[in-house]
Amino acid sequence: MFVDTAKVFLGAGAGGNGCVAFHREKYVASGGPSGGDGGQGGSVYLLADDQLSTLSDFRYKRKYQAENGANGEACRRSGKKGGDLIIHVPRGTLVREAETGRLLADVSGEEPLLLAKGGRGGWGNTHFATPTRQTPRFAKPGVPGEKWEVTMELKLLADVGLLGYPNVGKSSFLSVVSEAKPIVGDYHFTTISPVLGVVSMGQGSAFVMADIPGLIEGASEGIGLGHSFLRHVERCRMLLHILDAAGSESRDPLEDFAVINRELRSYLPELADRPQIVAANKTDLATPEQLQRLREGIEAQGYTYFEMCAPIAEGTSRVVDAVAAMLQTLPPILYYAAEAFPEDYFAQKKESGFTVAAEDGVYIVEAPWLLRILQNCDMDDYESLQYFQRVLQSSGIIAELEAQGVQEGDTVSIYDFEFDFIR
Repeated sequence: MFVDTAKVFLGAGAGGNGCVAFHREKYVASGGPSGGDGGQGGSVYLLADDQLSTLSDFRYKRKYQAENGANGEACRRSGKKGGDLIIHVPRGTLVREAETGRLLADVSGEEPLLLAKGGRGGWGNTHFATPTRQTPRFAKPGVPGEKWEVTMELKLLADVGLLGYPNVGKSSFLSVVSEAKPIVGDYHFTTISPVLGVVSMGQGSAFVMADIPGLIEGASEGIGLGHSFLRHVERCRMLLHILDAAGSESRDPLEDFAVINRELRSYLPELADRPQIVAANKTDLATPEQLQRLREGIEAQGYTYFEMCAPIAEGTSRVVDAVAAMLQTLPPILYYAAEAFPEDYFAQKKESGFTVAAEDGVYIVEAPWLLRILQNCDMDDYESLQYFQRVLQSSGIIAELEAQGVQEGDTVSIYDFEFDFIR
């Protein structure tokens, strides 16, 4: 079964807790604090895998969790780092946050993409020793790892998308010009999932062609199979539109051409403006009058037109050469950039509350929603720092710190970020 959407939970590992310990050794007086730091939590990466063509694996396993970091130990021993988790997905998979629809990653390159970062290990009590606080009896807990509930959507990476009504010969054409072996049959919806084929042009030159199934009238509204697969046309650099020149199923090829383009425009307006080449197939069954009418109708609309008979490879090489030539003039395949959080995202999360606890002059703030802000703020950037300060003020954290007696110069600890309080 071809599955091109999935919804899963991805969780990075939490950092290990810092250790509270004191050095004890014979003949060593006042050994002092010796608690080690917790280990970093494992991260979650996504890696494009060309051996995968669907998201069907994610129908059966919906939760992926990296390892937590180990806790720190005495004698300044740091905890072990949690193991990273690498998840293989088909190339061209888009990953969005389920709650907001924000695009997190486009898994189309060669390198693993970091999707959920492991939490930082907590500091042991050795970090909190000062001349005035020589026996700190507290340590920091590990920071939780990033957690995402995401939707995955596969959008095939192909240079050329094959369009046309069912049974016009798209699969036959693809089988002739590439090494792909699609099912070929004389009935509707022979192809029930997209098929990719690599068309070799010699001397290391090649391009990828995708047979997009099920496009009929109403496809953009869910009729037939087209609604499920129109997304796979979005990345194509150009389109090759195949028509039944003979109208062998009592349809008018010019009307078919107009209908498919209307469906493209209805689904995504830019698709109808994508460069197209038109190839009339089944010319052996068409009359000269039908071919002349079709040629004149297509060329009058400004499209490049070819005639072919795909099953016997007559005229297919001319079509392939024209496609290759057009690709030389077009920009590369579209890749999507990760998106920022919506402006009101964090404002909605402030209602989740927070806690402030004082430990030997260190004020520890915990708030799950605040962790997400920290992970997306660059504290070396002035505007980002100012935004973070506004969040602390508007959420009531500053007021709670003052209520608990924080003084100028006291340390405020928010997960893995610390600063000296200034009024």
